[in-house]
Amino acid sequence: MFENLTERLSRTLKTVTGKAKLTEDNIKDTLREVRMALLEADVALPVVREFINRIRERAIGQEVQASLSPGQAFVKIVQNELIEVMGSSNDELNLATQPPAVILMAGLQGAGKTTSVAKLGKWLKERQKKSVMVVSADVYRPAAIKQLETLAQETGLNFFPSSADQKPVDIVNSAIHEARIKHADVLIVDTAGRLHIDNDMMAEIQQLHSAINPIETLFVVDAMTGQDAANTAKAFGDALPLTGVILTKADGDARGGAALSVRQITGKPIKFIGMGEKTDALEPFYPDRIASRILGMGDILSLIEEAERKLDRSKADKLASKLKKGKGFDLEDFRDQLQQMKKMGGLSGMMDKLPGMGGMAPQMQGQMDNKVFNQMEAIINSMTPSERANPDIMNGSRKKRIAAGSGTQIQDINRLIKQHKQMSKMMKKVTKKGGMNKLMRGMSAMKGQLPGGMGGMGGMMPPGGGKKFPF
Repeated sequence: MFENLTERLSRTLKTVTGKAKLTEDNIKDTLREVRMALLEADVALPVVREFINRIRERAIGQEVQASLSPGQAFVKIVQNELIEVMGSSNDELNLATQPPAVILMAGLQGAGKTTSVAKLGKWLKERQKKSVMVVSADVYRPAAIKQLETLAQETGLNFFPSSADQKPVDIVNSAIHEARIKHADVLIVDTAGRLHIDNDMMAEIQQLHSAINPIETLFVVDAMTGQDAANTAKAFGDALPLTGVILTKADGDARGGAALSVRQITGKPIKFIGMGEKTDALEPFYPDRIASRILGMGDILSLIEEAERKLDRSKADKLASKLKKGKGFDLEDFRDQLQQMKKMGGLSGMMDKLPGMGGMAPQMQGQMDNKVFNQMEAIINSMTPSERANPDIMNGSRKKRIAAGSGTQIQDINRLIKQHKQMSKMMKKVTKKGGMNKLMRGMSAMKGQLPGGMGGMGGMMPPGGGKKFPF
């Protein structure tokens, strides 16, 4: 998400560096470019107009702090305004009520409501330690009820059954009663969507809202609809007392206009953002972190939080202990590292969270994603335990057998063995004093080893040759 906007803004903001002072003349062209970048990102025109005016007012004649160049000061102003447009800070769910806290999900058909119900339920269960029940009041699409039941089973949520011959109000009232009996902390209600906004739809959901009086009413909207996302959210906001927005399918939107428009147009905070199809691909929306990513500054905090949740600390400790004892880094260890990377979405999934690396995410797509990792794992899994422990014994016949077993080519196996040797050397260096600097140089040395000609791990290095990682 935001790849196009990040690239355009990064290029544009470089033009104000080196200025002695920010004046109307020397920022005029930059503001014009920022305006075009926002419009190309499908940000709503009224939002763009107000955004540019506020930047102009704050920038012109500003006294630049000694610690900042005028260019840095201007970027800081843009960053602060981006944060302001998107809502200043994360708006948490309000669950302070007599259980069950009822959350009503509204939105058009196809926006990802049902999936978002399961994602939010899983997030509440795992991150907030809540007991969650889900129910579908979508009596017009029986498949939606079955879909929610399947997702509830996958995520370990309590599911309250319903059927197409029931009234939505009766379904939800019965679910609330059941949630009380089972001591559920939260009840999430999926509602019927339409292909477009219509009076019948609004009247029905207004009636349902009045009957159950939810503590949270969340509007689920597809980020890929751009400005229309904000306009649709406004229409629902006029009909319902919305408390927030869930922006879905943000991983498929390279522009990001919806994220920058929804809050400003509706006055409702974006509370969550969906970044993929998996049930754990839902994150709280932090405007300050998103603003940093838009400006190519990365989002290290989110990356660290994700790593703490998803990476296996015990495996990392075990590997560190093994290396300290002088034992080698074998292919079993290499496979463990691949699996850990997969949990983090591969290298491409981390690129936009690393400072200065956001622009490389599209280049990495397909080069070091889960598909490539799966191929590497398949190769290692086709090896015998002795081959994994000692790749040096690999000869032509062994490689031919492994290639047949993993559905790959012998050159794929040769490439993996070479990568493993490079990684093994780096792992040895990490255990010594000053190992991290040596690791960075070692990564650069791996250039040209990964599939697709990406330049391997060296492809992770920022533009400019031999520069190190920006952290």
